Amino acid sequence: MADTARHEQPVTAPRVDPGVFVRVAEDGGEARLDLVVQSMHCAGCIGRIERALNELEGVTFARANLSTKRVSVRWDAAALKASAIVDKLASIGFEAVPFDTKLMGVLDETEAKRLLRALGVAAFASMNVMTLSVSVWSGLVTDMEPEMRAFFHWVSALIALPAIVYSGQPFFRSAWASLKKRQMNMDVPISLAITLATAMSLVQTIVNSEHVYFDASITLIFFLLIGRYLDIQARNRACSVAQNLLGLRAVAATVIEADGTQRSVAVETLEPGMVVAVAAGARIPADGLVASGKSDVDTSLVTGESVPEAVRQGTPVFAGTLNMTAPLSVTVTARDENSLLSEIVRLMETAEQGRSAYVRIADRAARIYAPCVHVLALTTVIFWLAMGAGYATALTNAIAVLIVTCPCALGLAVPVVQVVATGRLLRRGVLVKAADGLERLAEIDTIVFDKTGTLTLGRPELVNAESHSATDLSMAAALARTSRHPLSRALAESVGAVPLPVLSDVREEPGQGLEGTLDGRTIRLGNRDWVGVAAAGDEEHGGSEIWLKRGHGMPVCFRFNDTLRSDAVETIAALKARGFAIELLSGDREPAARSAADALGISVWRAGARPDAKIARLKELADQGRKVLMVGDGLNDAPALRVAHVSISPASAADVSQVAADFIFQGAKLAPVVEAIEVARKSRRLVFENFGLSLAYNAVAIPLAFAGFVTPLIAAIAMSASSITVTLNSLRLNRGQKAEVRL
Repeated sequence: MADTARHEQPVTAPRVDPGVFVRVAEDGGEARLDLVVQSMHCAGCIGRIERALNELEGVTFARANLSTKRVSVRWDAAALKASAIVDKLASIGFEAVPFDTKLMGVLDETEAKRLLRALGVAAFASMNVMTLSVSVWSGLVTDMEPEMRAFFHWVSALIALPAIVYSGQPFFRSAWASLKKRQMNMDVPISLAITLATAMSLVQTIVNSEHVYFDASITLIFFLLIGRYLDIQARNRACSVAQNLLGLRAVAATVIEADGTQRSVAVETLEPGMVVAVAAGARIPADGLVASGKSDVDTSLVTGESVPEAVRQGTPVFAGTLNMTAPLSVTVTARDENSLLSEIVRLMETAEQGRSAYVRIADRAARIYAPCVHVLALTTVIFWLAMGAGYATALTNAIAVLIVTCPCALGLAVPVVQVVATGRLLRRGVLVKAADGLERLAEIDTIVFDKTGTLTLGRPELVNAESHSATDLSMAAALARTSRHPLSRALAESVGAVPLPVLSDVREEPGQGLEGTLDGRTIRLGNRDWVGVAAAGDEEHGGSEIWLKRGHGMPVCFRFNDTLRSDAVETIAALKARGFAIELLSGDREPAARSAADALGISVWRAGARPDAKIARLKELADQGRKVLMVGDGLNDAPALRVAHVSISPASAADVSQVAADFIFQGAKLAPVVEAIEVARKSRRLVFENFGLSLAYNAVAIPLAFAGFVTPLIAAIAMSASSITVTLNSLRLNRGQKAEVRL
């Protein structure tokens, strides 16, 4: 299958200077290049490519993605040129070209046509050769004359030989290229089996023997090509979500010059600070801020919400989202490769090409395949010769062993599931960041939630603004605007666009609050302990609060109300029904934490939990043997997200929390958490099923082939059927994906 007959000679692509596609960091240090390697078809290819690139001086990162046939490389720009990377890949037998969406379409289409042509020739030949073989088999038990049998054999040879030479090129070229580099790949035993079966059949035809195996040779190629085609289609379907996101980008952008004139440029040339015009009905070409105009933007790509978002001056917008109602002018804030859209695609590819424990097991099995199968085939020949069988019988059984032992089913057991799972989750608004995230998520038995911004919308509203003086409000807002904490943002927004005092030496203490200096006085904004407030009678206020203290003055309290996510109650109930232990660890005050816990039916909760307290609780649960999922969004949650067995963060979370998390979910609902867990569990089950199927196949097929009960023809059919079965079993993960997860 796509993991057996590998390393087809890549489709010829235009020679392009890779240096044109290199992206260099703003500090001029690290360079990045994405390459396309069309001849990469198996786990062995990935290992060879990554090992070769890591040998180059200056390379800091090299990762091959089997699903998209892309290789991402990062290196010290001063130590290495892009051409050296391409030359290094060429030296180990892989032709690479810089990734370009336009070129990729041409390459994929050309490869598909070549594959279908080879498949058509193999199908025609195998059909006719099989018809002749049936006639010979019938003649062996009747009165067919030796001359007529010889005639049928020669006709089979005339049909099969040209077809084998043409349709078998993907395997023969790959095997020869590998042998020239003094290496082994999966195509070597496959090519050896085809060559031996064909050569032996030709000799048997010359001597007019009863049995020839032209049918086995051409049928093996036919089934391998079918398997490759099905595998390519499965992979394309599985990873099409992430790749199709790139198709949402605008091709060109209209730049508004300083004098008001407009010109059209490619989106790849946009730089931060440029102003672009976006017509109604057009896609926004780059991440940026609305410079002028009011409109409605379809942000479902980013937020997962189907309701358009109203935007105006100063509102952030993102590349790929659709401007729906009125023209806008947008100030670009990020280059195309740094846009949120590109980041989503990179996250998807990182998850797909990662090395989970299951993938590493399959990779190791694939690496030892070639030498082991050759030893087994040689042992088969020696055994049957020692048993007194003729060379024809010994070679026939060895050929069957070579064919039947192909580990394509094992090689496909994990990658296809991984790609299908990440694609399904992306459609549900969940980005998979960690390579082994799904594997770890499937193991959890306990879920710990943060409150503000996680179980709630994280958009609290100030409810006692009229109780404070304008001075207190402006002072608090001046500190609050430096933080991304939901309460700080709500406080800053409550004062509107009024002038605010300028504070110096502002710093944020995670889980505590903010501190700054104004006219020599220390100003603090944070929780009770941070500002030194003793317990008071208003402790039972059910909402959230932060306190302001100016120098030695009396602290003042700002109170907020936040609302739970619309499906928070149903989500918690669904998780509890699935047997998970649920806990709430909140940095908020006890009344606010208790109110949320009671509303959600969470019996185990803790208020006033600082970052170190959250970490301590997670370690305590881990010491008890629990596998904990941490769901949080704040700056103070980042350490806990890193310590947990696996972690999820909303897209609205602080940057540091998103970096620490293994998954990111979009939108205002909590249901994606349940979806992620369900997909992870189904993925694990499918991986185990695939391992079981492949191991069961080998446990049955290898002894039968060794014992002589499997002909090369039957071996070809059985091997192909096993790989197709594993691929189709993996695609079951997409079944029912259009339905909402049941809460």
